[in-house]
Amino acid sequence: MYRLPAFAESDPEQLSALIAQAPLGLLITSGPAGVMANPIPFLIEERAGGHVLRAHLARANPQLAELAAAPQVLVVFQAGNSYVTPSWYPTKAETGKVVPTWNYAMVQVRGQALLDTSTDFLRDQLDALTDQQEGVRAEPWAVSDAPESFVAAQMRGIVGLEILVETMEGKLKLSQNRPAQDRAGVRAGMMAEGDPLARLMPDPGP
Repeated sequence: MYRLPAFAESDPEQLSALIAQAPLGLLITSGPAGVMANPIPFLIEERAGGHVLRAHLARANPQLAELAAAPQVLVVFQAGNSYVTPSWYPTKAETGKVVPTWNYAMVQVRGQALLDTSTDFLRDQLDALTDQQEGVRAEPWAVSDAPESFVAAQMRGIVGLEILVETMEGKLKLSQNRPAQDRAGVRAGMMAEGDPLARLMPDPGP
């Protein structure tokens, strides 16, 4: 991924937090059928040997055959993106030397995929993914709320996936290359429009 130094993020803790905030990743493979991509919700875990991404795919998904044949994968997570209008820059009024751009937060993960069809893995995966999304709700739903026979039937239709992370790199393009007054203008503009990407921009202060 092309990254100017100002936009590069390499801190595993920060990158893991971004993935947790935006867990729907684009799983990209390059196997016998060519390049294939599917949106898949992931969990990220830190283990003794490094980070691991966990997910599951439908058994009918043709990407499973690609993973078995060519397990090296790329997963792209986009934590937010927003068009940046030059009208937010105070520099526009001063010099007029401004152009539109796009701000975004992205994490790219590369690693080796392992498939797992065991009942223990699948149930743990479903419970953990559900808890991640339901835990903040006033009345969270749990997998155990569904009939056990129904859950068992559903699990027969999926295959578990673990990706042993080899590299994880982020790009936070948040106007860091602009003067402080322009950064403040962009943050204020995003906040006024309710853009969640603004939360990743540091408050420039008074």
